[in-house]
Amino acid sequence: MTTDAPPPPGGSDTSPAQPTTEQFVQVQESPEFGELRSTYRSFAFPLTVAFIAWYLLYVLLSNYAGGFMGTKLFGNINVALVLGLAQFATTFLIAWFYSRHAAAKLDPKADAIKSRMEADV
Repeated sequence: MTTDAPPPPGGSDTSPAQPTTEQFVQVQESPEFGELRSTYRSFAFPLTVAFIAWYLLYVLLSNYAGGFMGTKLFGNINVALVLGLAQFATTFLIAWFYSRHAAAKLDPKADAIKSRMEADV
């Protein structure tokens, strides 16, 4: 698909200037960036470990506790089905919880660092 529109005025390179490697290293070593990483890790690591443990519990119960997992709760609904669906619910709950945490705690700090880096270029 071609167009008859002329190119935009100015040079061909319209991208903003990029920070240097030294500026990235300086930001990475700053206390503010360390606090951002710490805030992220203190949220992400415990939830990741908890979810993996929950998932492994489900797998182990499925493999070694067939009688328990086959217990009918009502109708044709058994424990295995309920716990399997709970895996999906847990996944979506964690994603929702993380997005709220990131919007409240991580994004403002990251935006401040980004703004400062862009101002220094």
